[in-house]
Amino acid sequence: MTSTDTSAGTYSGANLGYFNARAAAEHGARTAIIDLSRPAPFTLTHAALDDRMNRIAAALQARGLTPGDRLLLATGNRFEFIEVFFGAMRAGIVPIPLNHKLGADTIRFVISDADARAAIVSPECHGEITALVDAATLSPKISTSDPAAGWEAYEDVLAAADPGAVAPHTPAARETAFLPYTSGSTGVPKGVLLPHDGMLWAIRAAQEYWPHVPDDRALIAGPLFHKNAMRVSVKPMLRVGASVVILPQFEPKLFLTALAEYDCSHSGGVPAMYRMALAERDLLSGLSFPKLKCLEMGSAVVGADLIAAVESAFDTPVIEAYGLTEGGGPLREPSPKTGDHGPVPRGSCGIVAPEVEVKMIGADGAEHPSEGELWVRSPAVLSGYNNRPDLTAERIVDGFLRTGDIFRCDEDGHFFFMGRTDDQFSCGGENINPKEVELLLVQHPDVVDAVVAPIPHDVKGLAPAALITVRNAPGPDEAAVKQFTLDHGPAYAHPRRVFVVDRMPFNGAGKIDRALAKAEMLSRIDAGE
Repeated sequence: MTSTDTSAGTYSGANLGYFNARAAAEHGARTAIIDLSRPAPFTLTHAALDDRMNRIAAALQARGLTPGDRLLLATGNRFEFIEVFFGAMRAGIVPIPLNHKLGADTIRFVISDADARAAIVSPECHGEITALVDAATLSPKISTSDPAAGWEAYEDVLAAADPGAVAPHTPAARETAFLPYTSGSTGVPKGVLLPHDGMLWAIRAAQEYWPHVPDDRALIAGPLFHKNAMRVSVKPMLRVGASVVILPQFEPKLFLTALAEYDCSHSGGVPAMYRMALAERDLLSGLSFPKLKCLEMGSAVVGADLIAAVESAFDTPVIEAYGLTEGGGPLREPSPKTGDHGPVPRGSCGIVAPEVEVKMIGADGAEHPSEGELWVRSPAVLSGYNNRPDLTAERIVDGFLRTGDIFRCDEDGHFFFMGRTDDQFSCGGENINPKEVELLLVQHPDVVDAVVAPIPHDVKGLAPAALITVRNAPGPDEAAVKQFTLDHGPAYAHPRRVFVVDRMPFNGAGKIDRALAKAEMLSRIDAGE
């Protein structure tokens, strides 16, 4: 354990909550956050952010919270999320970054399963969040809006707190820093125990091998409660004295305008976001992005044509990213520091990141060099699942996390995501990964996005079906899309049914929800479509 002196006082260098304290000392006057969720942009400097994080820590300690207590954090995309998230950690308190798009029953489960003691919320983020916190008898209860009876006002709490009164917490090895919950698309959400030391290792490694500079600026368009925003934007930028711009939600015109007006150097998102941005042709033609260094894309089917179109429109390279809540980013583009690898081919998530171990395990349980389920070992791997020792034992084997993701690796060490082990299904004896069919569908000139799931088939047992969005209504008919897949892919993998939808069913993290997509397909079939 180490300690470091900064203008903010003495803190434990082993505590993730203080990851930005050195930047506050060295770059205090520089902008840290630009929040666009208000009628007028709200700006915080690194020094002000550090002070407010200390005030959060002091206020929670003054209200009786102690290291290990869990704090429900439920807000939209706004600066308070960041300062509470890390400020709580400074006191050893474990934030639970809530996906506020979940239903009330699921939120009740999260509050109970996490054994939350206190809450800081923005009531407008969920119509029932205040009542849910009240029913759970959490205390203290702090609101970023005008507080209801029994609640405290966030800004009043901070104003009354003494930032110098914080008793900094020094975590033990593998002590939990924060507790996110997975989206729960295949059942109730699972709490992921992520340790201080592992997260600090990930921040250090990212800066060592893919360094940022204080002039960098990331635009955040995805939800802050999703780990991708923290891993890709917040932590690497704020650690070095750089800045982030926060959008309240993704909207293509707002995204493009902010990317240009705020001279952003980085951003990331799911493919559907970029497809919507590219559709704003008139706006795009009048904007320039002189500071843009790269865009990241992931979490869904990514076609080579889309990557090429984004690179052309923004005049910047696109990185097809891969990461997971439980294991960080084990596959990355080659590091400029190592300089021992050529360019990554389109469609690949990159190579094994430095200081990370991976292996691929086939259905036979044996290790295979070219294809299989990706297993990952690094300090960024979760320490376990909250209240789920059975799942922990199943998913973590000899320190390796079984990701459930199937990859192919070429002879040059490039990894290509093929799908999920639980998405793969057999169609008449042929194994099908939905992503392979989705990649084929988005090559059709009129198809914008696609999701594939298995449906019952009288002969094959199961067969692929698809939801698609199209560029112009009404789009190609079902027969034309089927024929396209038959002409360009294996016959057994062509979708037996194709339905055009106005928009894809997304979950709270901005990913297409395959279970909801399948339910919609079956509903349409039952209705005789």
